[in-house]
Amino acid sequence: MSKINITYHSASTNEELHQILDLQKQNLREALSEGEKQKEGFLTLRHDFEMLKKLNNACAHCIAKDKDRVVGYALSMLQDFKNSIPLLTPMFEEINTALEQQKIKPSYIAMGQICVDKNYRGKGVFRGLYNYMANELKPSFDAIITEVDTKNIRSSKAHKAVGFELLKKHTANGQLWEIIMLKL
Repeated sequence: MSKINITYHSASTNEELHQILDLQKQNLREALSEGEKQKEGFLTLRHDFEMLKKLNNACAHCIAKDKDRVVGYALSMLQDFKNSIPLLTPMFEEINTALEQQKIKPSYIAMGQICVDKNYRGKGVFRGLYNYMANELKPSFDAIITEVDTKNIRSSKAHKAVGFELLKKHTANGQLWEIIMLKL
């Protein structure tokens, strides 16, 4: 691989959205061996182009690019979409319950999914995506909240390394999840 020159952007073209979907497809749980899932982490949810575009039109996804190629992404998901993706509805319910229990009311956005191309892992792209996302969203939101499958150890460790804190654990769809928050 030639010299890496990663730049961070808000997704703005259909081509970038298609590249997000291609990267997503390569990293879905069902596309990986057990060893890869343990070592590299995995994605649980597959988006279709129409939903990805609707989410992006409401609040642009953050992408990492090497020249013209998307090599990482962090999806933005406004609470308005909480019932649009049935697999994520329990996450929003649990987030709101956790915030009520802790008596905090941040204006938050959900990070719907983050992924970095295997060839770019360990090079700061994950942290760069969250730094970019935080800077873009700070004027409008107090926090980024997401959930991580507890079996996805690499993702859990990476999120904690960039400052996410545990809000609560819950079970949905037969999986144990950590709801985590990054204060902006």
